Formats: sequence, C-alpha cells, structure tokens
Amino acid sequence: MTAHDPDLRPARGAAAVGQLAELGPVEAGAVLCLRLWSDGPDDRAALQADLRQHLGASVGALACAAMETIGALCTRFGRRPLMRHDVDCACLGGDEAAFALLVATAAEGETEDALMLAALIVRADVAPMLIAPARDLGLSLRRMSLTIQAHPAAAMMH
Repeated sequence: MTAHDPDLRPARGAAAVGQLAELGPVEAGAVLCLRLWSDGPDDRAALQADLRQHLGASVGALACAAMETIGALCTRFGRRPLMRHDVDCACLGGDEAAFALLVATAAEGETEDALMLAALIVRADVAPMLIAPARDLGLSLRRMSLTIQAHPAAAMMH
C-alpha cells in the first residue's frame, strides 16, 4: 500500500482541518452538538439535558428542537452523510467545520452566506429550511457560552 492508496484516505469530509480548541464557543458548541446528536440516543439525551441545564427549560427546548430539525434535514436531504469525529476527539473534520460555520454565520444574521453554506450540506431546494434552526441553535449556543463565562463553576464537566 502507498500513501496514495484510496483505502488509506479518510472518508470525504472527515479529514482533519483544524482543532476544536481553535474555534470560538459558538462554533465549538455546534460541533459538539453535531457529534452528540449523531452518536445515538444516550448522547442525544445528554445533549438535551445539557442544553436545558444551561439555558433553562424554554430556551433549552428551543435549542433542542433546532438541533433535531437540523439533524433531520441533514440526515434526510444531505448531499452525503456528514462525517464527524468522536465526541472526545480534539480534531475538527471538514464537514464539522462547514457545519460550525453555518451555525455561526446564521446566528450573526448573515442569511445569504448561511444559505450558501447550507447548500454545501443539503440539497439546494432544502437549504433555506436549514437557516432558521441554524440561527436558533447558534444564538442559543452564544447565550450558553455567555452564561458559562459568567458562572464558570456551573459549567458541566464532560
């Protein structure tokens, strides 16, 4: 086998493009949400509990619903399956980077840029449906990061 052997290449979208530590809190939170949501019912329940704990019942429920919508749209209408790294991995995969940028861009109100990023992840006709839940998730993650910064002792340790 050589370095150019296709069997040695990571799956498209899984190649490491950076480190989670290089991301801001919204982007890193989006990656962790994607990883936990995708990892199965136990991690999904842990994600929901964490969001509700840090955001309160109503905002936490909004963030959970946003992630459920995003996950369902990406699963059903994705251009291909989103590749992700393990929950505890410090690396940032290419698909994860695109997802994080989508969530952060939507939260900033940059709708046209968010739409362009969404079209890289899901079919073009579905991309507009991804913007509102991505915005809601991003704003919730921003609020969560501010809450944790204000009360670091309350942060949940994983």
